[in-house]
Amino acid sequence: MIVDAHHHLWDPAATRHDWLADFPALQRRFDQADFQQASKTHGVDASVLVQVLNSTAETEEFLQVDAVAGVVGWADLTDPGITDELARLKELPGGHRLVGIRHLVQDEPDPSWLTRPDVKRGLRAVGNGGLSYDLLVRPHQLLAAIKIVTELPDAAFVLDHGAKPEIATGSTQPWTKLVEELSRRPNVACKLSGLVTEAGPDWSASQIAPYVTHLVECFGPDRLMFGSDWPVCLLAASYAEVFGLARELLAGLLSQSELDAVLGRTAVRHYRLEHLG
Repeated sequence: MIVDAHHHLWDPAATRHDWLADFPALQRRFDQADFQQASKTHGVDASVLVQVLNSTAETEEFLQVDAVAGVVGWADLTDPGITDELARLKELPGGHRLVGIRHLVQDEPDPSWLTRPDVKRGLRAVGNGGLSYDLLVRPHQLLAAIKIVTELPDAAFVLDHGAKPEIATGSTQPWTKLVEELSRRPNVACKLSGLVTEAGPDWSASQIAPYVTHLVECFGPDRLMFGSDWPVCLLAASYAEVFGLARELLAGLLSQSELDAVLGRTAVRHYRLEHLG
């Protein structure tokens, strides 16, 4: 089974997406039918739909997308009533699809935002609710990520896009050291996703390979999962190119069974998608 553990949907005509102003090529509707058209020829059996906006309304809408196996939605971590809010989301039509929560931490000006007491309380509630928390951070925010996952060992976390290493400039530090430190926490998994975007439209496999190798060495196949980051990836590569790159780079590092884990089993286990069989 192949699971794409990270993709998005949006319709700027129906909901305001201010961030799209900087990306004209993405300023159109991308729906689940578009995703399935892009992914079906690569044998993708299931997918996890991930939030784009810090919006409860978006999460409620995503939960009703029948064709996805799971949804990583949004909830206000700083809300004192977050436990009740998570319970409410689960009771909505499609609420069984809620497998995780994410906030756009990468846009927070405070590099220590994740360690704020009110945020920590919210993250604990996410974990207590049986949900995973997706860490969308940049390298300078990894110290805070390390601290919070250490303080909440019973909560499950997944690092999105490998913490967005600065591939375009060839920079490896402090990313290499901090990702290795984060990976020592057994409650953290990682998505092999978004790397072509960080490399830019002139990317090459050899340019991205050292970063993939490091993530494999740090997390191993049982804590690493494939995600296309479609349609954001279209800024640099097609779905076919992203999927092909992952297979190409992983083939030289993993056995077939380990590759199968990255392409499916890890996502099924981490996001509790056992209903997929």
